[in-house]
Amino acid sequence: MNVNMFKAGDDILQDVYQSCKDRLPAVEELPLPPSFTWGTATAAYQVEGGAFQDGKGKSIWDTFTHLDPSRTNGENGDIACDHYNRMVEDVVLMASYGVDVYRFSIAWARILPLGGRGDPINEKGIAFYNNLIDCLLEHNIEPVVTLYHWDVPQGLYDRYGAFLDTTEFREDFEHFARLCFSRFGDRVRRWITFNEPYIISIFGHHSGVLAPGRSSATGGDSRTEPWRVGHTIILAHTAAVQAYATDFQPTQKGDISIVLNGHFYEPWDAASEEHRVAAQRRLEFYIGWFGDPIFLGKDYPAPMRAQLGSRLPEFTSEELDLLRRSAPINSFYGMNHYTTKYARGLPDPPAEDDCTGNVEEGPTNSEGKTMGPLSGMSWLRVTPAGFRKLLNWVWDRYRRPIVVTENGCPCPGESQMTKEQALDDQFRIRYFGLYLDAISRAIYDDGVKVEGYYVWSLMDNFEWSAGYGPRYGITHVDFTTLVRTPKQSAKYLQDSFNKRRATSLR
Repeated sequence: MNVNMFKAGDDILQDVYQSCKDRLPAVEELPLPPSFTWGTATAAYQVEGGAFQDGKGKSIWDTFTHLDPSRTNGENGDIACDHYNRMVEDVVLMASYGVDVYRFSIAWARILPLGGRGDPINEKGIAFYNNLIDCLLEHNIEPVVTLYHWDVPQGLYDRYGAFLDTTEFREDFEHFARLCFSRFGDRVRRWITFNEPYIISIFGHHSGVLAPGRSSATGGDSRTEPWRVGHTIILAHTAAVQAYATDFQPTQKGDISIVLNGHFYEPWDAASEEHRVAAQRRLEFYIGWFGDPIFLGKDYPAPMRAQLGSRLPEFTSEELDLLRRSAPINSFYGMNHYTTKYARGLPDPPAEDDCTGNVEEGPTNSEGKTMGPLSGMSWLRVTPAGFRKLLNWVWDRYRRPIVVTENGCPCPGESQMTKEQALDDQFRIRYFGLYLDAISRAIYDDGVKVEGYYVWSLMDNFEWSAGYGPRYGITHVDFTTLVRTPKQSAKYLQDSFNKRRATSLR
């Protein structure tokens, strides 16, 4: 790292890279299996643009960003990275990086502008995704397709509140999924139903900081709606999984599952049974909420039932039977993970709108020790040891091969850097290297089955409520000219995976 690239007196950026150099441990470049796949990930609203092009309908994010622009720093995804019009360029770029996989999402409102099972299909939207899939395959890149990454059609929200009507949403989502399976499934071998249902439920319907922006302060009900929304997602996921397994999988030979996000949690005081239990409870409220019904075919975790009571919906006997029959079809566990936090159990009874399991989470423990160096996001610290522990926790609980479907970080101060400075992203390189070493240890030392790793993200993009501030990409995007430029991390990943897979232990 050449710190002299910074202008004289640029103390903040000097300190950032001194921190990178001094506080992060060295990367060991530990081996990975030869069959291990790597790729990049994006989401439709964050990169596509073309918000109103070729017949696309509105999504809740189109409404959310335009109705009150202050919620997203005055920015929106109308143009974003213009991937809709620059798709071939982006696929060629990925091919130059040597990726095995591209994980992307389908904008529901691009192929069904109004969203519903009785609504017209937009063939121009279908054509875009057909062209994308074909282009990827021509460049030897496997498409991994997410059906839902937060952008439900506004038409469904207007009709019945989208997730708030379980029956209607489940039927409309199954229709959308079947349309995708029938039009794209001859070439897609891996499907993901929902991306991060925890975020949809909590940030969309509890705090309201993400679309559709519901909370008790904005006409919603933070005590009950998150749990209703989560219940709807589980049943909609199961409907899509059953449809795929029954009518498409026998001929298309693909697989299907869901992506769950989750931090790992260490106890605020490791010597305290109270805080050890609190850390486990936080994981169950975060991951077990969706993981237990979907992968184990059983009811919600007991700590959720105990705290939430009647606010947590009940599964009918028929729904539980369907969950049990569907669980084996979910053949892999999609993991989005970024960081680890401390969890402190609270002494007082939980508030009715608590969604954490009556836990306070943060970066510092009872002894004042801070969890890892800070990245360019206030909540994201570099904690590869926690990542390894989470891989073990998920494997021990669900016994599914794990695919890391998102992992990455923005560099400290990156949003204030010049392009030249941002391209030399040594902090991100170190982050990737340490987290890949953690995967190697989980595989070879702990016996965890991890099959792949997709970095977040292919390129800088629209980061939801943070707008275009944080830059997670391994490709720099100039949001004025939309010119793409590879960062050093793109080259690092290509070289690192080549080396790691060539030195596999078995």
